[in-house]
Amino acid sequence: TLATQTDYRDGEAQTDPYSPEYIVHSGSIPELLTLATLTWGRGLPAGLEEVEMIDRTREKRAWEASLPPMDSDANTAKRLKMMEEMERKEWAFREQEIEKLQKVRLEVFKKMLRRRDENQNKLDAKHLCDHWQNRQKAREEKIKKIRHDYALMLRKLIANRKDMTGKLERRDIIKEYTDFSSQIYAPLSRIGFFPDNNSDCYVVKNFYLNTFAGLCELETSLPDSVIQLKIKAPKPRCAITKTGFIKRSARLEADLAQVHQALLKKKKDKVKEPKKPIPVLEKVEEPVPKPPTLILEKPSIEEEEIELAVVCLQKLLRGRAIQNMMFEGKKKRLDLIQELRATHALQEDGQLLLKAEEQRILALQQQHDSQMHKLSSMEKDLATIEGRTLANILDFLSKELLRLQQERKIHALVMLAERQRRMREAEESGCRQMEERRRQEEDEIFRQAREGDWKDCGQTIDTYLEDVILSSMERTAEEQAREEVQRRAVEINDIAYEMESRRTRLQSEEIVAELVYDFLIPEAAKSSMRERVRQSQRKHIYAAHQIIHGGTE
Repeated sequence: TLATQTDYRDGEAQTDPYSPEYIVHSGSIPELLTLATLTWGRGLPAGLEEVEMIDRTREKRAWEASLPPMDSDANTAKRLKMMEEMERKEWAFREQEIEKLQKVRLEVFKKMLRRRDENQNKLDAKHLCDHWQNRQKAREEKIKKIRHDYALMLRKLIANRKDMTGKLERRDIIKEYTDFSSQIYAPLSRIGFFPDNNSDCYVVKNFYLNTFAGLCELETSLPDSVIQLKIKAPKPRCAITKTGFIKRSARLEADLAQVHQALLKKKKDKVKEPKKPIPVLEKVEEPVPKPPTLILEKPSIEEEEIELAVVCLQKLLRGRAIQNMMFEGKKKRLDLIQELRATHALQEDGQLLLKAEEQRILALQQQHDSQMHKLSSMEKDLATIEGRTLANILDFLSKELLRLQQERKIHALVMLAERQRRMREAEESGCRQMEERRRQEEDEIFRQAREGDWKDCGQTIDTYLEDVILSSMERTAEEQAREEVQRRAVEINDIAYEMESRRTRLQSEEIVAELVYDFLIPEAAKSSMRERVRQSQRKHIYAAHQIIHGGTE
């Protein structure tokens, strides 16, 4: 009565459809019951193949109904002829079904082979990439080693060039200690000094600081006043209201008190002046009289104007003189100035030529880079193709090697099996000969005993009657067995026809598949195996013949 919410669709939670119970009246065979073997997911909902199967079963039932009764020889011959035609049609249909099944399997095999090739290509690409990375690492290491050797040889050449005369010099300790870039202050690691190797010796190692047990012991040794701190809240310096604010008057009083304390502290820290000595009579020298102060007379306005005019005239004369000197120097060095101007023009032309040359070089460099890029891409493609070809060749060779090994193993197993078969045949032939010899001996003993009995007693009527009764019993038993076999054959034939009429397409396919798997495929595998063994033996026989003929020649 309640609704539910689910994350699944109805199709995902759907079970097999409900099939109600039914009752079949005696003597009636509904057509719907022939489809009872079809279930949901295996034939239902019905498709084109199921519809064709239903049509075939209807046609077969109609054909069975049209068969003539076996009441005369003509009807029996006609019935056999119709049954043979129907059997040929069924075999043709089964062959078509087998061909369809083989086509489907062939497509599946092709897909599997294609998927295997793709996986193998991916694996080969991965192996090739790993190989490429390893080669790149080896190349980088080789380049690093070459650079290291290059630096080492350069240092050796520089050291040899410093001492061209080959004289040995003593160590100048004073010079080494005055030079802060010498080996005393900054030793090189390539000489054999590694300053960070023994850096642990300068680290402070303490049991109480580096271990948990030491920390616990240190904590137990400390007093409680050190571990458990007691913090007292500071008292307010001035009055505070109920709301927690300070009044302006109280803040002003606190500031004045702080200033007063600072003044008192400064007064206390002030150094006391030394006491003055006792005054005594001293001679006071008179100061030297100062020279009289010079007094300049104030010039008149006319004199100031004349002085300013003279100063202006002097400036004009000096400027004109400098200008004349510049013009005279220009006239004297006019050729030099023109030469400099021509040189400057030539420099501008040279700069233009240099720019054009630079642009040409840049274009050539770009062209070279593009060509190198093309060459590198071509080499990369060639390397990819070569790697793929090598991988295919190696794969083929490895598969051929495995195939040869498997052939040798199979040949060895066949030889061992043949040897065991021959040994068992020899043993069985020996046992058979012994049994035949023993049987002959027993027959001979029995014959001699019977001949002795006949000679002694003679043949009686009892043995004759016994032989007659035994022969009649054997004849009667043989006739009864034949009748029983015929009756059983008829019953089995009826049951087989009934099963054939009720059999579905899936059951027919299963029977055909079992026949193919049980007879055709094993026989084909045996024939292929025999051919492989024959070919492998032919190779060895041909090699042995060549060796023998070569030795005889």
